[in-house]
Amino acid sequence: MIRLLPDEASQAKSGHIPTKHARRWHTDVEFAKNRVPQVSVFLSQKTFVRICVHAGSDLNNEVGGWLLGKWRADHETGEEFIVVDAILPAIYTRQGSAFLTFTQDSQVAMHSLMEEKYPDKDLVGWYHTHPRMGLFLSSHDLFLHNNFFPKPWQVALVVEPHTNVGGFFIRDQKGEMDARHHFGFYEIITGRSRSVVHWANLEPAQEDLPVEEGER
Repeated sequence: MIRLLPDEASQAKSGHIPTKHARRWHTDVEFAKNRVPQVSVFLSQKTFVRICVHAGSDLNNEVGGWLLGKWRADHETGEEFIVVDAILPAIYTRQGSAFLTFTQDSQVAMHSLMEEKYPDKDLVGWYHTHPRMGLFLSSHDLFLHNNFFPKPWQVALVVEPHTNVGGFFIRDQKGEMDARHHFGFYEIITGRSRSVVHWANLEPAQEDLPVEEGER
C-alpha cells in the first residue's frame, strides 16, 4: 500500500467551539435513531456555496472532492468538532451516473495541492453527489470512506443536486457509520450576513440564531 498522507494527531488540539457564531441546521431524519455523532460539523458560508457550485457542475454524473479544515476539542467541555472552511474538487477520477472513484492519480494530485495551498489544514472528510439517487452511502462509498478517511472524526457529505438536499454522514461514539442516517451542521455566520443554506431537507434549530423572514 502507498500512504499518501501522514497520520494525523491522535488527539484533537484545543479550541473554542463556535456555536455562538453559528446557526444549527438539522435534517428530517437526524433524531430518528437517537444516534450521537462523534463530532459536530461547522461549515463556513463560503465553503457551502463552493460545494453547491461544484455539485451543480454535472447533473448527470457524480462529482466530489476533499473537505479541509480543523479538528478540535472545546477547551471547556472537551466536545470534539470540525470546522470545514475549504474544499479540493477531485481530479483524475473515474465517475459515472452512480459512482465516483478517487484514483491514485487523483489522491496524489489532491495531496500535492493540499500541501501547496493549505499546509495548516486537516483533511476532515470528503464530499460527493448522488444525482437523482437520494442521500445514503453505497457499499462502494463505505469502502472509500473506511479506507481513505478512517479517522473517527472524518466525515462524508452527500449532496443530491436535483432535489436540492444534502447531509453529513458521521461515525457515532462507537466509531460506527450508519449508511442511511445523515446529520445537519452548524452554518458559521460571518458578521451580519444572511444564511446561505437552502437545502430542502434542513430546518433551523429553535434554540439557535433566528432565521429572518425571506432568508430561505
